[in-house]
Amino acid sequence: MTTFAIAIGVGTHNSKGEWLEVFYQKPLLNPADGIVEAARSALGYTGGNEAISVNSDQLSTFASAVEGADSEQAKLARACTESKRPVVVTILESDDQASSTPEVYLKLHLLSHRLVKPHGVNLAGIFGLLPNVAWTNKGAIDLNELADAQLQARIEGELLSVNSVDKFPRMTDYVVPAGVRIAHTARVRLGAYIGEGTTIMHEGFVNFNAGTMGVSMVEGRISAGVVVGDGSDLGGGCSTMGTLSGGGNIIISVGEKCLLGANAGIGIPLGDRCTVEAGLYVTAGTKIQVLDDQKNIVETVKGRDLAGKSDLLFRRDSITGAVQCVTNKSAIALNEELHANN
Repeated sequence: MTTFAIAIGVGTHNSKGEWLEVFYQKPLLNPADGIVEAARSALGYTGGNEAISVNSDQLSTFASAVEGADSEQAKLARACTESKRPVVVTILESDDQASSTPEVYLKLHLLSHRLVKPHGVNLAGIFGLLPNVAWTNKGAIDLNELADAQLQARIEGELLSVNSVDKFPRMTDYVVPAGVRIAHTARVRLGAYIGEGTTIMHEGFVNFNAGTMGVSMVEGRISAGVVVGDGSDLGGGCSTMGTLSGGGNIIISVGEKCLLGANAGIGIPLGDRCTVEAGLYVTAGTKIQVLDDQKNIVETVKGRDLAGKSDLLFRRDSITGAVQCVTNKSAIALNEELHANN
């Protein structure tokens, strides 16, 4: 059976020896059998999903064992023998639900390294395994130990700056994908998938298990679980409703070459080449007038009836306030498509 993933990580413990976070420089998806065999022979790995804490001697042995299968992993293992922080070798035989913090961090790294796409890895139960951490200029600190760390820094004539208190760190402290621009790095969480060519401006936000598939401009919010297709533009202040913020079990997505205007929002998936005008929020229950090519009302439907359909323009009538849908298909053809399965 092909092993799902493996990685050598350097992380942080609290005073109780519990993992706060782990950095994996070169995670591997579906590693070669020789790498897994090296873990069996050098680290005592016996199968399953396991995070194995290792010392420098074990890392040296592992480096020698893995040399023939992957020289880059061997080089990384040798470099980690000098680590002043705890080192872990995490092996995921399968993509089962994680059972430890190092396992969760490996899955988040797989996403941000573009090795798996959003919804391509099992993230069930991760919140219970991610400690809430003070992310500081000196790294992750257990919240129960923060006050002492702040005092010690002052005694030493230094300032301990707390950048955030969260379960997720910012992605760029762990992964900087090739070919992207991120104006405000704190607004992209580890576990985001940022496609090559994407620009995320200062007010843009990308949550974990979400992101862009290609060249996109992001000036709005990409919530957890939301995927944005190549060539789409999210205008300033716009919002996508994620499964964590009220979207239920519906997976919200934005197709290719779409535009969400400034302060617009969606609670339904969009097909390709769709536009939502500035300031309009379309949810599954929104009543929408469908117009024909003469701008006559053909039918009134709910937003969920238009979910995933392409070539739609959502707008609000500036006189009546009614939400309307205009399509470059005929409205009659669209109407037939809506009711094809009735």
